[in-house]
Amino acid sequence: MADLIIGIDGGGTSCRAAVADPDGTVLGRGRSGAANILTDPNNAIVSITEAAEAACRDAGIPVETIAKASAFLGLAGTNVGNLTQYVRERLPFRHTDIDSDGLIALQGAIGDAEGSVAILGTGTIFMARRAGTVHYIGGWGFIIGDLGGGARLGHALLQEALLAHDGIHPRSAVTDAILAEFKHDPTAMVEFARLSKPGDFGRYAPLVFQHAQQNDPGALALVEAAARSVNESLDAITRIGGHERLCLLGGLAPLYPAWLEPRHRAILVDPQADALAGAVALAAKRFRERSGGATA
Repeated sequence: MADLIIGIDGGGTSCRAAVADPDGTVLGRGRSGAANILTDPNNAIVSITEAAEAACRDAGIPVETIAKASAFLGLAGTNVGNLTQYVRERLPFRHTDIDSDGLIALQGAIGDAEGSVAILGTGTIFMARRAGTVHYIGGWGFIIGDLGGGARLGHALLQEALLAHDGIHPRSAVTDAILAEFKHDPTAMVEFARLSKPGDFGRYAPLVFQHAQQNDPGALALVEAAARSVNESLDAITRIGGHERLCLLGGLAPLYPAWLEPRHRAILVDPQADALAGAVALAAKRFRERSGGATA
């Protein structure tokens, strides 16, 4: 069996894998469950292995082949805590490189070019490549970071709805909508918030953007505050990555451009490929480095 490489895109919701030949030509793809090593490292190990095996089956390759493969993993949770070595030692691949899911997103979006990338989803992280070095801003999680992300925006909406319920702030269509969802019972909102994870808050972010597009004053205030945070981070990351290109990724990427400063909108470009393609490209690069530049 010829040498194979495996790219892994492991997120907090699902894990995707692609098996490829050493030049990066994808032979098969697979998917499995969540692979956030910070929240559940042991489950992440299972998900990564299952996704890689599924990719082999899709390619018609024996699953045992992964023991001889070189893998590059972009995983959620690598920038907090110290679990990378724990996970690496328990994976079945011959060679295992692990980095952030942000790095593979950057690689997929702009390839080897210089520029900046913003991932705007449940959370937020901003990256730039300049002179061969990758720089990161943000990505510190919901509790004290992720400004402008869907979780923080959804959380702000619930907070604003309670302020409106108590007569502290004026009511608006968006606060009425969220209060109606909870049957105008503030204790139900408090209980929901107590038990919720970032993704639970994040599902309300599109509702805020929807009402902002309709000029609802409550929603406008929330989106404008979130956009200020994103624009500040974009200012910081483009100072590093330059003003040639900026790529927006993540679930909120289609919603944010209208709220960005003109200087950022002017350099927006579409991503070249997705994060899994970025993982495959980095797996191929590391394989070439190990084999002295050979691709076979």
